[in-house]
Amino acid sequence: MESLSAPAHRRVPLQGLLLAVSLLTFGSLPSTAQLTVASTNAAEGKDVLLLVLNLPESLFSYNWFRGKSANSSRRIGTFLTETQKFTRGPAHSGRERIYPNGSLLFQKVTLNDTEYYTIVVTKKDGLTEEATGQLRVYRE
Repeated sequence: MESLSAPAHRRVPLQGLLLAVSLLTFGSLPSTAQLTVASTNAAEGKDVLLLVLNLPESLFSYNWFRGKSANSSRRIGTFLTETQKFTRGPAHSGRERIYPNGSLLFQKVTLNDTEYYTIVVTKKDGLTEEATGQLRVYRE
């Protein structure tokens, strides 16, 4: 006489199918990397680059600010991607430069440069993305 319970080998293919569906679903999720500023430490007097990672496509401009927010009085500068033009802001010390990849160069950092820095990226469709990183300067 046959057992009324299902044989164990019939459950394995169903579990395998569920695992395959789960992996396919997970693997097909859209991958959107978040705009990031790589925080860094630097010795006083050195040149330092705050790197920007995961830039979106179709960029119009970059704006860099001292602090954790986009306060216009603390704007270091603006870089227009199409013209490659850099315009200094009220918080520009004369030692900063914005590169075409969005990164911010500090020449000869001082202890006073220890701060959070925020980038606001404006895309050609007018939408913006924002990220903040930290620069920590120490005595050598």
